[in-house]
Amino acid sequence: MSIKNLFQHTLKLIGAASLVFIAYLGVTSFTQNDAEEQTAKSENRQKSFAEDYNVFALDVPEEITFAGEAVPLDDPDIHERLDRELLVNTYWQSNALLLIKRAHKYFPLIEPILKEEGVPEDFKYLAVAESGLTQVVSPAGATGFWQILSQTGREYGLEVNSNVDERYHIEKSTRAACQYLKKAKKKFGSWSLAAASYNRGMSGINKQLERQKTDNYYDLLLNEETRRYVFRVLALKTIMTSPSEYGYHYQKKDLYALAPSKIVEVDTVVSDFADFAKKYDLSYKTFKNYNTWLRDSFLNNASNKKYEFKIPLIK
Repeated sequence: MSIKNLFQHTLKLIGAASLVFIAYLGVTSFTQNDAEEQTAKSENRQKSFAEDYNVFALDVPEEITFAGEAVPLDDPDIHERLDRELLVNTYWQSNALLLIKRAHKYFPLIEPILKEEGVPEDFKYLAVAESGLTQVVSPAGATGFWQILSQTGREYGLEVNSNVDERYHIEKSTRAACQYLKKAKKKFGSWSLAAASYNRGMSGINKQLERQKTDNYYDLLLNEETRRYVFRVLALKTIMTSPSEYGYHYQKKDLYALAPSKIVEVDTVVSDFADFAKKYDLSYKTFKNYNTWLRDSFLNNASNKKYEFKIPLIK
């Protein structure tokens, strides 16, 4: 290659390198500017979030009772356990609001029965703690609002089989729960221990009372679930009694409600509930929603037992 050609080639290489360098500077400058802009946006978002969203410690009530029995909040352990449940249930906002909505729908069914049975009204919050006022089934087979096992249900007068399962019957299962709670109150002498036994069983609570030589729920050292159980009921009572104090705001129209209904007595076999529902201008779904204890699409009633079906008066 001649000196002239070599010189021209070198100039081309220098020019190309310069272009690459200039492009690099541009990209670097753009990247730095972009990074600075993103950092500024992130800082603004964080500032806005800090201004708009805050998590506050909650005031634990100075006094609280369960079923008329004073809770010893002057005990630091008791204070801390209630504070824990208030925090957990207050800041699980979607769940708490759903519970408030459902309570408006179902408490009117539960409250009169508690009163008739002589069980304190606070126990309606035990049903909330047990099931969230839904017809759930636990891994152990406990069923319905009151989470009753099949054997326990039969023991307290409920019909439980594949065709009819009255653990799903809100009113009848409430009465069965009341019978258990009154029996436990008679045995232990306090409603708080009766409530704890609903979670642990009477024999389980009795064993711990004898072992620990006490007769007070709040002095017992129990397994984690039962330790928290009564305090969760207390927290739910506190939040649902004064929801606005815990940040929950709604109008009456936001709450759930049951349609008025009438009772139809049936003492025969029902071969198809879809056909039965049509007689009352109802869909199969609506009929079953109001009679969840009817577990199949038909009723085997060879003994001609008298059942009461709810027929919602839907316009």
